[in-house]
Order: sequence, then structure tokens, then C-alpha cells
Amino acid sequence: MTAARPLWTAEEIAAATDGTANAEFAATGITFDSREVGKGDLFVALTGQETDGHRFLGGAYEYGAAGALVCVPTSYPSVFVDDTMPALEALGRAARARADAVVIGVTGSVGKTGTKEALAACLARAHPGRVHWSVKSYNNHTGVPLSLARMPADTRFGVFEMGMNHAGEMTALAQMVRPHIAVVTAIAPAHTAFFSGEEAIADAKGEIFTGLQPGGTAIVPFDSPHRDRLIAAARPHAGRIVTFGSGAGADVRAIETMPVASGGTFVSARVHDRDLSFTLSQPGAHWVSNAMAVLAAVDAAGSDLGLAGLALGDMAGLPGRGARFAARVAGGEALVIDESYNANPSSMRATLAVLGAEKGRRLAVLGGMRELGDDSDRYHAGLSRPIDEAGLSHVILVGDEMAALAEVLEGRMDFVHVPDAAAARDRLMAVLAPGDAVLVKGSNGIGLSAVVAALRDRHGAGVAD
Repeated sequence: MTAARPLWTAEEIAAATDGTANAEFAATGITFDSREVGKGDLFVALTGQETDGHRFLGGAYEYGAAGALVCVPTSYPSVFVDDTMPALEALGRAARARADAVVIGVTGSVGKTGTKEALAACLARAHPGRVHWSVKSYNNHTGVPLSLARMPADTRFGVFEMGMNHAGEMTALAQMVRPHIAVVTAIAPAHTAFFSGEEAIADAKGEIFTGLQPGGTAIVPFDSPHRDRLIAAARPHAGRIVTFGSGAGADVRAIETMPVASGGTFVSARVHDRDLSFTLSQPGAHWVSNAMAVLAAVDAAGSDLGLAGLALGDMAGLPGRGARFAARVAGGEALVIDESYNANPSSMRATLAVLGAEKGRRLAVLGGMRELGDDSDRYHAGLSRPIDEAGLSHVILVGDEMAALAEVLEGRMDFVHVPDAAAARDRLMAVLAPGDAVLVKGSNGIGLSAVVAALRDRHGAGVAD
């Protein structure tokens, strides 16, 4: 049996980064987080304002690191460079250059992580072991080069999530990823503290098209009010522009949808001139839209649409982004919908609608939405309507940002406004009852993942049907 090729050798790392190796070694993985180092990994010792990765070299080697990328001389097996951050970027570019893969970039204000995961699952269903994708939400100036550097040379399809919160950032990532297919999932109010409006957000997301390879495909949301703006951004760079959505005229379109007993959605779709029916495991209209973007990308990549439909039916929810579990409470179980990783006005509305479709008493733990700038109070107060439409029995509002919503809800429904995640956890534990469905959602900085963890750890959990 032939041994698997290492991800990187010391010689290859040195050549890619213009560095100097002090020993021969072969790395099977790569990380810049010393807590994630596994046997055979390359540890990239990044330097920053808060910490210096070189402090953790000893621990990295204790955990089994094969070598390190350093800018401080060390006796450990390593490659020495002038600066480890540009060296990581160079390693990412080298990985991109050596792989004869179809590369897909995914961005958007909402849905990009779920769409990336769904797309990877669909491609892997048809091409097992040949698909590489960015893990977690590694989508920024450090996460993207790391994800690229982790791509094996024999990868057939690479799927990379790309995010930004300032104009110009996406251009740098797009030039690094150089996708053959670029997907924009949706445009919505997010990071508005750094932009003049949604048009500016659309322009910043549209920068992904600047990295498209010759003849590449741009995939844009047909139903978005910014569709034409995105198409205009794509036109100078794309060989082909494909639209997705539910409106008549979309190239990839959900023709008919119907909720199913399992909580998902039965979808009849048209992909250009082909019809496809499948059951989407994830509930909600936003996931139908995500699925259309996925099918458009699968088709553009030349992969199997039928197998993609099967994969969409098997997808489980992501932790912090729609995962569901049954938490034990006194006398029975309650359904928990974990959306604790992030929040903006659009995703709040979408997930509240999903909660509203659940049976029994419906509760929500809603944390503040960050980086909304001067319009923050207006966006928070605007959540009152989707809360009303969801028919919630009790709402726990968390954080200072939620004061505007608390003012609107006063006297209209049963709610409490608490300062932090710990107080939210205690309140929820006091009111949660068997048969309840509870949504936990807020910006990551609010820390509502601790509420979810308490539901798992204190009560135990089983997978919800």
C-alpha cells in the first residue's frame, strides 16, 4: 500500500515562503492555533498585538507538531521566514497554484457558512475524498490563507468561504482564492457600522468577482434588490452569470416548496432546462434559497445534481447555525434550535419564522446584533414584527443592544431583558418546560453559545427527530 503524500515537506514550505529550513520534515496538516495542533501538523507561529505564537512552540511540539513556520530562530524543526503572516499567505497561494481543482468562492451577508457546507457535502457525495473546504468560519485575512494552505495537491474541488467587514478586503481574498465559480448568497444589513448602506455592502461583496478566473461563473441572487448591481459587478470578470432564487426568470429556481413532517422542505426546482425534486433537511425559506445557490454551483462545477439532491436531504444543522437537539428538562424534553454563532436583521427574521412553524409553546433567547452602527436601535426595534408573527410565548432579550426592542415589546408580551448570557441561561432554565421549542440566537460576542452548552451539559441531549 502506497503511503499518502504529505501535505507539505520542509523543502516545499521553504520554496513557497522564501524561507530557510533547519531540518527535514513532512507535515500532514497545518494550524496557527496551538490548541488545535495534532500529530504531524505544521504550526504557524503568528505574531500579533495580543500574543505571539512563538510562545507556544514547546506546547505545539508536545502535541506532535512535525515542524513550525517561524520568524524567530529556534532549534525545533522549522522554516524561518521574515514574517509568518505573509509567509502563510504565500503558502496558501502556492497550494492554490499546485492544485488542479475547480475552486469555488462563497460570500454573502447571510448564509455563506451553511451554503459552503452544503456545497461541499453535495460535491463530496459525487466525489468522495476529493473535496476540500474551509472549516468553521475561517473566512477572513487569516482563515482564508490557512484554508488554502490546507488544500491537498490532488484536490478536485475546493470550496472556500470568504467574508469581510470593510470595503477592499474581499478583493484581497478573491485574488488569493482565484475562484472558477463565485457565489453571493444574499445581501442584508450586516457590519453596517462600516458601510453607508446596503448598496455599499453589495459593492463590497461583489469584489469577489474580481478574482474570477477567465471564463469563470458568477452566481448571484435573483430575488435580491441588489441583483442588477451584483450582475454589473460580475460582468467585467465573468464568462457566465447565473441567477438563483424563486422568482420567475431565475436560471436556477425553486418552482414549488412544501413543508414536510420531518421539519424540512420538499422542493421542486428547475436548474436551467432540467427539473429536480428533493427533500431539503433544513427548514425555512432562507434554506431553500441557499439550496438554489448550491445547485447552481454544483451545475457550474459539472458535478451530479441528483446526488446533490440526496446530500441536501441528509445535511444536519451546524453547531451555532441551525443545529437542533432535544434537551432534557424536568418531566420531558424541549427542542433547542442553536443559532448562537451570529445574527443580523435578515437572519433574525428568517430563524424566527422557522421557530414560528414549530408546534407547542415557542420561546426565544435573542442576543444583541453587533456592528449595526447608527441604525442599531431601529434594526433591533424592527424585530418586534417577526416576533409577533412567530407567536412567541416568552422572549429573553440579552445585552444593551436589545434595549430598543424591549421598549417596543413593553406591555405587549411576556419578556425579560437581561444583561448577559449567564442571566439568560438562568432565566431560561427557570421557564423551559417539556414540549417547548426555544431558539437561541445572537451575535457571537454576546456569548449565547454558553446557554446552548448549559442545555446540553446540565440536561443532556439527544438528536431531535
